[in-house]
Amino acid sequence: MDVIVVEGTHDEDKIKLAYPDAFVIVTNGSEVSKETLDMISKLSENNNIIIFTDPDYPGERIRNLVSSVSKNVSHAFLKKKDCISSNKKKVGIEHASVELIKEALENVYVNRNINNSITNNDLFDLGLIGNENSAKLRYLISDYLNIGHPNSKTFLKRLNFLGLTKKEVEDILCKLK
Repeated sequence: MDVIVVEGTHDEDKIKLAYPDAFVIVTNGSEVSKETLDMISKLSENNNIIIFTDPDYPGERIRNLVSSVSKNVSHAFLKKKDCISSNKKKVGIEHASVELIKEALENVYVNRNINNSITNNDLFDLGLIGNENSAKLRYLISDYLNIGHPNSKTFLKRLNFLGLTKKEVEDILCKLK
């Protein structure tokens, strides 16, 4: 069984519109309780945990906390532009369309990281860190891979999580330029 971890009850409500029988755990924001983390950890022993948090800093914090206690983890992502409230003041899964939520949950990323094949030196060589266009290039690749828009450290983790090689990232860059 898949267990979907979200931040709030409105996120859960939106997921239930897409999948009425989904098993959803709500963290109640970025200050995830020890009890909630313990429950997720226990559930991860025999179930796949799909982390589906908002594309913002608190969402990343929750993603990292839940990942650190879970054995079987997958990640679902939505682009920030697809999660903005109608008044343009809030960002969250609850503001995305049911169709985009279904798409994200049908295309989760499973950890393929075998040996951290990409290094900080590789990112530097590819211009993804250390120059004035680095952030823009990381944004383009992140958007292409639909992995959120993380900082450089998290970007490196996600590339390795996906099991990408330096050559594959280079090919993506060439395609996007």
